[in-house]
Amino acid sequence: MHDIVQLFTSHDITFLEKILRTLIVYAFLLIGLRLGGKRELGMLNPFDLVVLLVLSNTLQNAIIGPDNSLLGGLFGAAILLLVNYLVVRFLFVHPKLDRYVEGESLVLVRDGKVIQANMDKEFITQSELESRARIQGVDDLAHVACARIEVGGALTFVLKHPTTAEDHQKAVRDRLTRIEASLNALSARLGA
Repeated sequence: MHDIVQLFTSHDITFLEKILRTLIVYAFLLIGLRLGGKRELGMLNPFDLVVLLVLSNTLQNAIIGPDNSLLGGLFGAAILLLVNYLVVRFLFVHPKLDRYVEGESLVLVRDGKVIQANMDKEFITQSELESRARIQGVDDLAHVACARIEVGGALTFVLKHPTTAEDHQKAVRDRLTRIEASLNALSARLGA
């Protein structure tokens, strides 16, 4: 019975201290990820994944301190979820502040031309951009009207219209229409 009680309680750190620690770690992570760029959120390479995993393990102790009890961990997690909920609600009501906190999307390709300065700003290589384009069904960046990295780190591609394939299909349809008209005219002359 004593072991069960010990599982849920620890008197090494107060609940108020856990709340303060959680708020400080949350603020630190928000600022750190904002300064780290959108890439950290949406385009994880193996190095980024390792950093995020180690970061979470490192900051766990900063939140709950020496308290390894079940209740201490659940309390820390509950505070994190509550703080996040409140921050998201607050930013929803204040969109100008939300744009400042979260940033804005950044154009990486316009009219088929890569904007290298923006790519460098987000530490995105040409091969990473092309890989993400292929995942979304874009074979050639020359067909892209606009590609941007969104606030959450996702890359979105908007194709030029009409695309080369659409131009080709239209040319084939037009040619078939002309052939059909010629055949109809020839058929009418032969039938007369």
